[in-house]
Amino acid sequence: MVSDKKRLLPANLERLEELALDLRLTGSQLLARIWRYLDAETAERINNPYVILQNVAQDRLDALSNETQLMSDLEEWLARREQALRTPGWFREEHRGSKLKSVAYFSMEFGLGEELPIYSGGLGILAGDHLKSASDLDVPLIGVGLLYQQGYFHQVLSEDGWQLQALPFNDPGSLPVLPVVTADGSWPKVEIELPGRKLLLRVWSARVGRVTLYLLDSNHPMNGPWDRGITASLYDAGQDKRMLQEMVLGIGGWRLLERLGMECNVCHLNEGHAAFAIVERAASFSRRHQLPFQVGLRATRAGNVFTTHTPVAAAFDKFAPEMFSKYAQPFADTLGISMNQLLSLGRSNPLDPNEPFNMAMLALRGSCHVNGVSRLHGQVSRELFREQFPGWPVRDVPIKHITNGVHVPTWDSLVANRLWRTAYRGPGRWADNLQASTKDIRGVTDLELWEFRARSRELLIEYVRRRLEHQVRRRRGSEEQIRQSQHVLNPNALTLGFARRFTEYKRPNLVIQDPARLSQMLTSSDCPVQFIVAGKAHPNDEHGKSMVQAMAQFAARPELQDRFVFLEDYDIKLAQHFAMGIDVWVNTPRRPAEACGTSGMKMVVNGGLQLSVLDGWWDEAYRPELGWAIGNQQAHGPDHDCEDARHFYELLERQIVPDFYARDAKAIPLRWVQKIRDSMSMLTEQFSSNRMLKEYVASAYQPAAEAYELRVADAAQMAKCLEQWHKQVQENWRGMRLGELMVERLGENWKFDVQAWLGDMQSESVRVQLYADPIDDHAGHVSDMQMTNAIVGAVNGYSFSGSVPADRPANHYTPRIVPYHPQAFIPHEDQHIFWAS
Repeated sequence: MVSDKKRLLPANLERLEELALDLRLTGSQLLARIWRYLDAETAERINNPYVILQNVAQDRLDALSNETQLMSDLEEWLARREQALRTPGWFREEHRGSKLKSVAYFSMEFGLGEELPIYSGGLGILAGDHLKSASDLDVPLIGVGLLYQQGYFHQVLSEDGWQLQALPFNDPGSLPVLPVVTADGSWPKVEIELPGRKLLLRVWSARVGRVTLYLLDSNHPMNGPWDRGITASLYDAGQDKRMLQEMVLGIGGWRLLERLGMECNVCHLNEGHAAFAIVERAASFSRRHQLPFQVGLRATRAGNVFTTHTPVAAAFDKFAPEMFSKYAQPFADTLGISMNQLLSLGRSNPLDPNEPFNMAMLALRGSCHVNGVSRLHGQVSRELFREQFPGWPVRDVPIKHITNGVHVPTWDSLVANRLWRTAYRGPGRWADNLQASTKDIRGVTDLELWEFRARSRELLIEYVRRRLEHQVRRRRGSEEQIRQSQHVLNPNALTLGFARRFTEYKRPNLVIQDPARLSQMLTSSDCPVQFIVAGKAHPNDEHGKSMVQAMAQFAARPELQDRFVFLEDYDIKLAQHFAMGIDVWVNTPRRPAEACGTSGMKMVVNGGLQLSVLDGWWDEAYRPELGWAIGNQQAHGPDHDCEDARHFYELLERQIVPDFYARDAKAIPLRWVQKIRDSMSMLTEQFSSNRMLKEYVASAYQPAAEAYELRVADAAQMAKCLEQWHKQVQENWRGMRLGELMVERLGENWKFDVQAWLGDMQSESVRVQLYADPIDDHAGHVSDMQMTNAIVGAVNGYSFSGSVPADRPANHYTPRIVPYHPQAFIPHEDQHIFWAS
């Protein structure tokens, strides 16, 4: 790998480039002082260390090379980085001998920092935090994404508050990425077969501490003009380009890893966009070992992990069969399967020729480990995919949950970092030992906590004023408007924040549903409340844009201009400042449409509290001592909006505002401060990306790696056996019968007996089970029954027996027969099931 962009730096500043190119560090507010030394104005405006380094004047660099404080900071950071990279992390220490070689982590977007604008929102920020935690924990992981020429749009508001979009060009020369080249200096050859031509892909790399992120783009000089634009825009609105982008990500991404000799035994799909990697991986394995495609898929699917972030089926990417066939026929030819076979992998009903190809369905069918991103979203996802497992209870649908988390070192402010460091009494850095540091934060005094929050709010407001002033100047506002922007908000007032995508299900305008009632709170002289708001609507969402306009127009009311601020172009830098100083983070989705919603988690480490609908992560985190809940735990339709708005205002008026302004003799709001202490100590570690990634390692990555290695060993002998077993189940699953379930009470247990006739199935290929639904206070139950003897005079008939605690009625239990193989994932790999009548 080489860079064609290296500039000449003074000898003692040469290693600045290492810091500028390491996206694990950029965005660190602790490191920001170095970049402000170089160019304070640029650092304030764009927060891109690489651009700062490339554009600072040479005489300025020469002068700085003799700056004692800068050199001291640089040496400290270089030493800190070297130690972090050199010291074995959690995974290498705790999982020596693991079969996990490497994880290939595919995502359509990565939000690592403003300097690499290839993200649009929560999915990308989550992916960026995932990579950063992989570096911190020393988990062997490689990122794969796309380098967009434009990335996501920048938002500008017109005079009447209507959202306009700007799409600046992503010049690779100003991005912290390097071209990937082979040993002889040439570009690696990555290509995809398209109708009548081959699509050539360029490859770039970005450094995230220990982790490398590879980025593909189609802007290759050998491609035609239309093909060069395939990776022009993130989430291209055209269906043709959207499908081709996903082919580049999945097919091109897996081919790149193989071209570079990367041995990844786990493939993690962050959403279904990259699901083509599943079939490319299977086909590549099949070609190398001269096996049928289905055997290759059986071998590799055990090593595939699929994380779904989608709470509604309508949001899955789907492609019409005609269009899909037009672009995918050359790919199907390389797989050695027919187009109908390829289409069937992505259809809910493989036999329906009119059904679109669904990327989420391909990801589900091609993975043995599937998870949602919060406890509630796991339940929603099981309902969403239950039709793929006919006859199986929804609780048996094989989709678990791993709740998202945020990368604490990215989202803690300088003020918060200082508080945590002071409180922490253990060895090493506090952020590396969150479990211990969250216990230590309980020892911080009321006065220290309140002063910390006051300073955090003050710094946020200073930043909002600067950003708003720049916003007003860009709109060519009057001198009076500029002056007003410099004095908005009150550093001592209760400050609420709200920032997210403006779309119907998130209900952003719920907070202004009763303008008069909200205005009364905002203009109170005794207990003032103030709001800072930001957010974008999708460029094609006219209703979302109208909600942006309504919010911006509310903020423009003369009597509210210093109490309600709408900031344009919500980005990572603004999110970091929100996380630093907001007192109460507001979230108003229509339950259960929020898969997780990580924005509120970023407040926790900084002492911010939550006021949210019980959806996503807050559904599992909420306790009255930690924050406030809008509404209840019922699904919400549009008819709930007025009720939820009333509850939102009531919580503010009756609990939140009184608690914030109820002060003791030292002017400290004791109830409020205790909430801060409880929230910081109980939620910071629980909703960190370190905790999240450790769960992925334990419940997805390691089991996937072990199953994959077992299936591919000895020329894929186990995969061949499993494919043969699957065919036998398909052919022989008929003629079964279960007799009457007999029950007797033996002490504290129920003893059940049942006779089973297995038809043409071999007894070792099935399990007879006792099943009970979760009812009232009783948990669900599944247990295998033991074969006791053959039924006299019967062909392939046996008696089975089982015993369970008699803590619930015997009639709760039902026998059933399911397929079984010790190495198969049931019901992922076979959905047959037979129930007693």
